[in-house]
Amino acid sequence: MIKYDRFWETLKKRHISQYYLIHKCGVDKRLLLRLRNNENVEIYSLARLCSILNCDLGDIVEYVPEPSPEATAIRAAKEEAAATHSKKSSVK
Repeated sequence: MIKYDRFWETLKKRHISQYYLIHKCGVDKRLLLRLRNNENVEIYSLARLCSILNCDLGDIVEYVPEPSPEATAIRAAKEEAAATHSKKSSVK
């Protein structure tokens, strides 16, 4: 999964507002909405943001691996077992 939390952190660190990006740099509001929702963004748009912010791609984008289906199933089974165990403990 691609996340854009670093973009918002970079804006905050540099004291750059969304207003500035939209009205002074011509950044589309919909692009900011896609970034906010971690949706697909074209590489051209990311390159343009890097140029505007004078930063590297890693300052605005982060790759977070999604857990495998097996890992998700194991975690769910452990949580269910823990919940069942705590219910039994509270009944005693």
